[in-house]
This record gives sequence, structure tokens and C-alpha cells, in this order.
Amino acid sequence: MKGFLDTLIALGPTGLMLAAILDGAGLPIPGGVDVLIVFLTTQRPNDAWWFAAVAVLGSVLGNLVLFLLARRGGELYLRKRSSGPRSQRFRRWFDKYGLLTVFISALVPLPIMPMKIFVLCAGALGSSPIAFLSTFVSARIPRYFALAYLGLQMGTGSIQYLRDHVWHLTAIAVGLFLFLAMLVKLADRRRALAS
Repeated sequence: MKGFLDTLIALGPTGLMLAAILDGAGLPIPGGVDVLIVFLTTQRPNDAWWFAAVAVLGSVLGNLVLFLLARRGGELYLRKRSSGPRSQRFRRWFDKYGLLTVFISALVPLPIMPMKIFVLCAGALGSSPIAFLSTFVSARIPRYFALAYLGLQMGTGSIQYLRDHVWHLTAIAVGLFLFLAMLVKLADRRRALAS
């Protein structure tokens, strides 16, 4: 596996794009795309923003593949297996807040957040591909550009910085989710009052 990772690093932006596509499609890359962005940025600082853009594109493509596969096979599976009241409650919750979970997990670089599960649920539960893409892109752009910036400022120490502040990032993710969920509830109330 180390040889594969070395090849990806040697390929620069092409390797990063390939890593982001594979990782997004569900094949984990050792160290992950976040580490690759930081490492490549420290090696070639003039290309930092290019690395971030390539990672966004690759991640979007890979996750879109995963989303579309789940959309195809997941709906059929769910129809067979999920007819009880618990599954219906989960479906209603996911219809309302599911893309928020995709957004938060795609935005915050936390290894403890299982983003692929949310991507699979979004596909299987029939989220709109356009809504999924716009949610995912709006999360990945700030994440990968922030990692490139962190790599420029702190070098390889930025990964350790993220590890040291995992609970701060978790608190930010939870707070952001609650804030966005409150906005969704307010929008629903306004729509109900307007009707």
C-alpha cells in the first residue's frame, strides 16, 4: 500500500485527483485526501490552490458515483426491508435534515464522522442529485481550501494540529448542525404560516 501512496504523491495533482475519486467512491486511501493535500502543499506551495481545486473535483466525482449507486440499489433494498414505523420516522427525519448531515460530515475533517453512511443514505432515500451535489460541493470547497491554507501556514504540523483539536472541531460541527437545523425549522414554520 505504501508503494501505491508513493505513486499517488509522485503523480502530484493527477494522483491527488485519483485518490479523491477512489476515496469518495468508498475505497479508503491510507492517510486520506486531507493528508495528501497538506503534504503536497508543503512540497509545492505554489500549487496549493490547484491541489485544493483538484481534490474538490475528485471528491465530488467519487462521492457522486457512490450516491448514484446507492440511489439505484438502495431504493429497491429499502422498499423490501423498511416498512415499519421506525424506518418511516427515519425517512422523514432524513428528508428534512439528511443533507445537513452530508454537509457537516463533508465540511469538517473529522475521522469520527462516517460521511459515507450519510452519502449512501442520501442516495438510497432518494435525495435529489442536484441538491446532493450543491450540498456536497458547498462543503468540500471550504474544507479543502482551508486544508491547503493550513498546509501553507503550518506545513506538515497542520495534521497534528487537526488531531489535537478534534474535540473543538466536533463541537463546531455539532453547533453548526444545530444552527442549520434551527434554520430549517424556522423556514418550515414560515412556509406553514404562509399557506
